[in-house]
Amino acid sequence: MKIASFNVNSINARLPRILEWFDSAKPDVAVLQEIKCVDEKFPALEFEDRGYNVEVHGQKTYNGVALLSKYPIDDVMRGLPEGDGDDQSRYIEALVMPDDAEPVRVGGLYLPNGNPAPGPKYDYKMSWMKRLKKHARNLLENEEAFVLAGDYNVIPQPEDAHDPKAWVGDALFLPETRAAFRELLNLGLTDAIRQANPTAPCFTFWDYQRGAWEKDNGIRIDHLLLSPQAADRFKDAGVDRKERGKEKPSDHVPVWVELS
Repeated sequence: MKIASFNVNSINARLPRILEWFDSAKPDVAVLQEIKCVDEKFPALEFEDRGYNVEVHGQKTYNGVALLSKYPIDDVMRGLPEGDGDDQSRYIEALVMPDDAEPVRVGGLYLPNGNPAPGPKYDYKMSWMKRLKKHARNLLENEEAFVLAGDYNVIPQPEDAHDPKAWVGDALFLPETRAAFRELLNLGLTDAIRQANPTAPCFTFWDYQRGAWEKDNGIRIDHLLLSPQAADRFKDAGVDRKERGKEKPSDHVPVWVELS
């Protein structure tokens, strides 16, 4: 089972590139972030024609997430728990049920950026991370295979940035942000990309400005975290870096994990 995550930076603006990737990568399950459209504007038909079940948690102009699966899905949840008053569409989850394997729960997330920090946006980011940690802890109590995949807007370690000094003071790299990410991992989750590539940079985002792509001035902020039951089924993981070099690309590239 190949599970992928892709921050598409507007699904309708980049649909041809996104469909090209789906046709070549053939993920069994994919979570998308920053679709930037309401549910009824999501191009569901194009994905349904490719055999995907489609669930969307959209928002006009900003944010928005979607989950697509070639397998039947159940127990769909939109929004991270305990989000009273939070109207930003940043989380979607479902139980994916293959015919020939144990089910896997997949959560797709778009964690807040948090800049400028300090300030209300950073407070929201840290509050969101606390909610995510609590939800992950609750999921672990079920002792089921799950994957929390998406754009975390967290640079976990200095080696996850081409130029770490350039990110000092940024909400993505602040010590408090990185500590909150470690707390997630310390629950017993596995960073799939690092499991497959312990030391390689594995950047997933290159800014549109200042020739970041041409200079390989990237960062790693898209992650797939596995529960112990999912980690036991780990086969491989990777970053589809070449997508960033195509015409009118997203500033992110897809990341994926393969489970037995």
